[in-house]
Amino acid sequence: MVIKNSAPVCVAIVYHTGYGHTGRQAEAVRQGVEEVNGVTPLLMSVEDAEKRWEELSAAQAIIFGTPTYMGGPSARFKAFQDATSHAILAKGYLWRNKLAAGFTNSGARAGDKLATLIQLVIFAAQHGMHWINLDLPPANNSTTGSENDLNRLGFWLGAAAQSNVDEGPDTAPPESDIATARYLGRRVALVTLQFVHGQQLVSMAF
Repeated sequence: MVIKNSAPVCVAIVYHTGYGHTGRQAEAVRQGVEEVNGVTPLLMSVEDAEKRWEELSAAQAIIFGTPTYMGGPSARFKAFQDATSHAILAKGYLWRNKLAAGFTNSGARAGDKLATLIQLVIFAAQHGMHWINLDLPPANNSTTGSENDLNRLGFWLGAAAQSNVDEGPDTAPPESDIATARYLGRRVALVTLQFVHGQQLVSMAF
């Protein structure tokens, strides 16, 4: 059975950044998506997303990104989440069966980033989306580990980054966190291709 070429697969990245650090992380995710042939990245801020619901809803996967402030997503990102209640959910679960993933950044190494990622998972579940995890083992947890390792902060649900509070986005987060974000983008793009092709096979079989 041969799968014919179909419309381009799109992975959207929707993010909020307060000081530029999470925006740098979002750009790395976009680069990772772009590395996969047949997948087009769509990068937009939450401010833009609220003006482009139709375009966002046409994507097969959406990766959500927000800084962690006071143990959760930023207020601006939460406003975007709340807006989807009327713009997406109330109009017929428009994101049902799309793929989802997430990333976050904070000033502290832990910073309660897990709480933010869990909130993103719940948000995706409320839209009927399928969550894609990071698929990386924890790193920098032995004498042979390094701050340069992928997933140096040891998160599973999504990509986590840490930015020193006295450094701007030109130098923070560090390259290992940027590479981890890039890995997440590439992983989501690959899984999305598999998912879309699988849907095509099922539709052809039935």
